Amino acid sequence: MKKLMLSIFAFAVLPASVLLSQDLTGTWQGTLQADRELRIVFKISKDEAKSGALKAMMHSIDQGGQGTGATITQQGSAVKVTIAGIGGKYEGKLNAEANSIDGTWTQADAPLPLNLKRATAETTWAIPEPPPTLAPMPKDANPVFEVATIKPSKPEAKGKAITVRGRRFITINTSPNDLITFAYGLHARQISGAPAWFESEKYDIEAQPDLAGMPNEKQLKSMLQKLLAERFQFAFHREKKPLSVYAIVLGKSGSKLTKSEADPNSLPGLGFRGLGLLTVRNASMADFAGVMQTMVLDRPVVDQTELPAKYDFTLEWTPDEFQFTSFGPRPPRPADSIDSRPDLFAAIQEQLGLKLESTKAPVEVFVVDKLEKPSGN
Repeated sequence: MKKLMLSIFAFAVLPASVLLSQDLTGTWQGTLQADRELRIVFKISKDEAKSGALKAMMHSIDQGGQGTGATITQQGSAVKVTIAGIGGKYEGKLNAEANSIDGTWTQADAPLPLNLKRATAETTWAIPEPPPTLAPMPKDANPVFEVATIKPSKPEAKGKAITVRGRRFITINTSPNDLITFAYGLHARQISGAPAWFESEKYDIEAQPDLAGMPNEKQLKSMLQKLLAERFQFAFHREKKPLSVYAIVLGKSGSKLTKSEADPNSLPGLGFRGLGLLTVRNASMADFAGVMQTMVLDRPVVDQTELPAKYDFTLEWTPDEFQFTSFGPRPPRPADSIDSRPDLFAAIQEQLGLKLESTKAPVEVFVVDKLEKPSGN
């Protein structure tokens, strides 16, 4: 009887609010200690179209604040948020008062602590307004870079980037090899006769078009081609040679790709969130082949899917020692890891419904006639 009384008492003192307060809806925020401090905000609500299931939007305030959709699950005090668009996930544990979550943010296999607090109207961080959408440049326009600065990259710089911010074209830690392969849609093996410093010299570039509006992909690459000719004195002639290539083809069961809902005339977005984690937005299969041959693989890549649309997807795989060679050596991932991703060939087939096949094909080769280090700004 004594034991029964004790157990009844123990149950009775648990406040009902502990169970009822596990509602996650609201605003949660915390600071991620990456290479710099990043303020992260999750806005969690109920999706009435899905019977009240939870949905979330993530904002990285110090990276522009643009919202990224996320999926969220809750099992008791365990909370898991997956942001497929950037290849990130957050896992944490909700405290009994339901006002904080202690957890870990993981992106590109680099876990970092991220503790969130439930925000109030007074404590909620302001999310920056998105930049105004620029009208597209006329399709028949033939722009050039009106202003362009080219500076040697810092010797300690890591990685590389080619991007567009507003109307500014920006590259970080890029070699003439990177610039030419991007401007003309080539693999490094499609360039011959280049000087010894072709890959070793790295530059940061910032340039702006002479015409108003947002250039399309063709116009952007045309401007870079003109910049290479003017500032690097780049001149070449073309030849055809049979080369070993990878061909992207449809798998037996067909494509698993999702068509992009973005403006098909706007620029594609292809970016790595770590080696072996590629996010693709509003990109064609030719765009996908281009980033695989310039950044990942050791030979040219050709698109033979005949898929005409632009797509959104994330591709995750475990790179081997022949991939990402321009990024330098990296520690191998344990083969017996529970979370180990498939290799690239399996990932393309399983995640995209495509196949990567090794073959030979006649390929255009650029023979360099002239290339000099860039002229002053």
